Amino acid sequence: MSASELADRFFDGAIGLLEQVRKGEAASVAAAGTLLADTVAEGGRLFTFGAGHSSLVAQDVVYRAGGLAVVNLLTVPGVVGVDVRPATLGSALECVDGLATATLDASPARAGDALVVVSLSGRNPLPVEMAQHARELGLRVIGLTSAAYARETASRHASGTFLKDHCDVVLDCRVPVGDATLTHPGIPAPFAPASTVVASALLQAAVATAAGVLAERGLTPPLLRSGNVDGGHAWNERVMTEYADRIFYRD
Repeated sequence: MSASELADRFFDGAIGLLEQVRKGEAASVAAAGTLLADTVAEGGRLFTFGAGHSSLVAQDVVYRAGGLAVVNLLTVPGVVGVDVRPATLGSALECVDGLATATLDASPARAGDALVVVSLSGRNPLPVEMAQHARELGLRVIGLTSAAYARETASRHASGTFLKDHCDVVLDCRVPVGDATLTHPGIPAPFAPASTVVASALLQAAVATAAGVLAERGLTPPLLRSGNVDGGHAWNERVMTEYADRIFYRD
């Protein structure tokens, strides 16, 4: 099998997963989008969180051209992406009890806000505790995860629960356990992960739905424009000034 054939197989696999979530998660996307729209309409703030590579998905909707200006990244030092050294420290921190609670308690998040927690496996203490404690504080929680892990693996949280068990809405990216989409006789490990592609598409679909729901209610969604188009910076400054009390990435 040639290298180009592997590329085609990856595209086929990713497109297949996107088709699965497009059809199978339509109701959940609608529910997630409505939850986000409700929060914005009621004066609430939006937060996203993800650890490791899941943080890429959480970051994808923050300060994003075409995205909602009131989405803020909730950060936990050492677990946002792979910028920490050693990178393996991030994986270790995902299993530290109490870290999510301390982070939320020190954050500006409050009752009436909404939090999107992204975790492919949804099994580590950090995302489970993040969703659990957020609901205790009165936040509404959207979980973006792969339900396959709850069926095929054991939770690492003391409660034995998964992220999906502590959410108001669950978006299932339907990525198989292990994430990698390809195998090859000459390669000893599975490879070519697709979770970032699929999870990002799911979350962007929910944000698009939220914008549409707000518009249907006669409300103008607080959207940002690209700073690389004429007038973009002026537009964004106006929106961020209007919604300054809900934006924390400018501090």
